[in-house]
Amino acid sequence: MATFSDGIADTRLPGAGVIETDVLIVGSGPSGASAALALSTLGIANMMITKYRWTANTPRAHITNQRAMEFFRDMGIEEQVKADSTPHDQIGDTVFCTSIAGEELGRILSWGTGPSRHADYVLASPTLNCDVPQNYLEPILVRNATGRGTQTRFSSEYLSHTQDADGVTVQVLDRVTGQTLTIRAKYLIGTDGARSKVAADLDLPMEGAMDIAGSMNITFTADIQQLVGHRPSVLYWVVQPGSNVGGIGAGLVRMVRPWNEWLIVWGYDITGPEPVIDTAAATQIVRNLLGMPDLEVEITGTSLWGNNEMFATHLQKGRVFCAGDAIHRHPPSNGLGSNTSIQDSYNLAWKLAAVLRGQAGPGLLETYSAERAPVARQIVTRANKSGREFVQLFEALGILGAQTEAEMIEQIEERKADTPAGRRKRDAIVAAMEIKNYEFNAHGVELGQFYTSSAVVSDGSPRATPTRDPELFYQASTVPGSPLPHAWIGDARDKYSTLDLAPSTQFTVFTGIAGQPWADAAPAVAERLGIDLKAVVIGPGRRYTDLYFDWQRLREIDEDGVLLVRPDKIIAWRSLAAVDDPENALIAALSSILSRTA
Repeated sequence: MATFSDGIADTRLPGAGVIETDVLIVGSGPSGASAALALSTLGIANMMITKYRWTANTPRAHITNQRAMEFFRDMGIEEQVKADSTPHDQIGDTVFCTSIAGEELGRILSWGTGPSRHADYVLASPTLNCDVPQNYLEPILVRNATGRGTQTRFSSEYLSHTQDADGVTVQVLDRVTGQTLTIRAKYLIGTDGARSKVAADLDLPMEGAMDIAGSMNITFTADIQQLVGHRPSVLYWVVQPGSNVGGIGAGLVRMVRPWNEWLIVWGYDITGPEPVIDTAAATQIVRNLLGMPDLEVEITGTSLWGNNEMFATHLQKGRVFCAGDAIHRHPPSNGLGSNTSIQDSYNLAWKLAAVLRGQAGPGLLETYSAERAPVARQIVTRANKSGREFVQLFEALGILGAQTEAEMIEQIEERKADTPAGRRKRDAIVAAMEIKNYEFNAHGVELGQFYTSSAVVSDGSPRATPTRDPELFYQASTVPGSPLPHAWIGDARDKYSTLDLAPSTQFTVFTGIAGQPWADAAPAVAERLGIDLKAVVIGPGRRYTDLYFDWQRLREIDEDGVLLVRPDKIIAWRSLAAVDDPENALIAALSSILSRTA
């Protein structure tokens, strides 16, 4: 194969002017760049194109939950992400107020930063959540994907595709030269956002509606550390007259970088004309919401966007798949967008790699929709419900029926009164704030996905019955279809998470000392199936011991049983105890998971 002068392989087909790759990814956002990074880590040739000249130029998504951080840890970029993030302990004091400099209505300790929830987060994962604005995260993902082999093309716009039995032919516009390129790939992934042209061309089945409400962003810089440094958060909700375009409502002041880079969000009537906000008007809005009429402000940008409530019920057709906002479109409530998009790609990448290597049958790829479409429905439903739950706070404050600024102020002030009405209002505010835990502390929503598909072999056990509210609390389990539980294991010198020992490059079996036959069988199984399969034996005197005795509590199998973990850290199969023929038991399970004939 010929090479260009910089040493990169020329993948154009000889004499045809066609560029060839195994997987073409359309879009370089969190989902697309994560797919590229995962595929390149697995050694799969891939190309990523985007019509834009560079990565995101606005903050967009930001809350980064533990599942996403586990993916970054698996990819070896966790520390890079942390270096560009606002850490866990500085993101949690979600404030409700009449202005940043004005009165507080209350605070909610969010994202597991409160004492009553912090242990839940620490116990669930080897890494904590943080805040990474999308314009900081995307360059990390794209840089690492490209460094590992992804061919990344900017200013390259997807136009159309056709597919046949052997691959997908894609037409791409080079926006620099104006020329049309042809790219031939074995598979295509559309991660081109909420207005996805790939999803539209596939005519994926969708439920819901787009643009059900309008929002505007204003980005600005201003040093207000003296007002927020003692109550660090990424979200400051302002309830005041004029805090949404043309009316009375709530505006959001979001921290982008502590404590001098910010973003304001509020709603506008999407059925009317689009609001036009010049620098002077934007500056006035910033000063109003901050409650600082003389503050020096630098406006860095404004943009409009629509709130959506739409999800795909099937995510693929033939050799073409969609992921990210292309298949789940919703407001930013709960911080689920980029996190779910990253998990879409984590789920799909190892399956594509297995099929491309001949390790799995094509039926494995159908499990992508079976596993991720229910997640798309779940998070779109939850995010929109969280947005609507703000109404309870407005009702508690009594401002929904306010017709004038004076009425709104009077209603808010009534919460201070030593009267029966004042007492009722105070109680109602407490109840309304409690409901918002379903947005700001929904640990079960963030971590509690459960898969049912042919890539999971049931042992007959039902999904674990929640002992606490399943939206608020994550419950670890090893029932097949569950994520591998985190526990610290190691020896006197080293400490590892169980997740660290089940990387995306292999299948992994976990067993105990009495389950050594499972570990002994693993090399023969790997050789017979042509896959990477490693064994982890946990117990005294072995390479890995149960340091805090947490694994024995979490594993839900006998010491001589086994857990089979997929490359995306999902429990694919388990045996509660020893069997007579562990080699054939593993082969049968893996053959089923990989859609292979016996």
